[in-house]
Amino acid sequence: MAEAAEHTLAGIQLLESLNDVERAVLEKRCNWHRFASHEQIIDRESDTRDIYFIVEGRVRVVNYSLAGREITFNEHGAGAHFGELAALDGQPRSANVVALTNTLLASMPPRAFERTLIDHPEIALHIMRDLTKMIRDSTDRIMDLSTLGAHNRVYAELVRLARDADDSDGANEARISPVPVHGDIASRVSTTRETVARVFGDLAKQGLIARERNTLLVSDIATLEDLVEHFRSH
Repeated sequence: MAEAAEHTLAGIQLLESLNDVERAVLEKRCNWHRFASHEQIIDRESDTRDIYFIVEGRVRVVNYSLAGREITFNEHGAGAHFGELAALDGQPRSANVVALTNTLLASMPPRAFERTLIDHPEIALHIMRDLTKMIRDSTDRIMDLSTLGAHNRVYAELVRLARDADDSDGANEARISPVPVHGDIASRVSTTRETVARVFGDLAKQGLIARERNTLLVSDIATLEDLVEHFRSH
């Protein structure tokens, strides 16, 4: 009974418009998988096509350079989804996905997912908005890599993390939890851990960030944004 209680899509943001009966129908269309921390979930270029819903845990979307350097694209926690690109276009996977913690996933085959989009246009609209955000975020990252130095790319990543924090809500400060790992940020913005550590140290001295236990307080998001925009325009 405990296992059955875990197998619910009630917390999945993409499906929040569904009622209990509609959600139960989708739960029956899913397969359920547990992954240990650091276990591979998806291999880049594989021909699997399921979409995944994160019921518990956290995953990282990454690729690797020819030299083996990890390039992080994103991280997703409980309530999120991933794998929709292959589910929609039938092409090979575009990235690797790895579990960061013990993770429970529900996977839905592509035909069932397509049926869900047809039956529930509000979910299709949600997917379109997610894909639009993905394109905008990718455009911003390309611009940052092309126009900003390493220090300023770290500023830009901190701004993104702050704006994505649950309690930011358009305010000028945010608490990022857990504290971002220097190596993870370095992987996202194509720099080194040492550079990230220096930038964090400088920002702490200026009072723009502060560590509070396992939370990073960003006290002035607007100033960080101004720094980034200044260097983008020069």
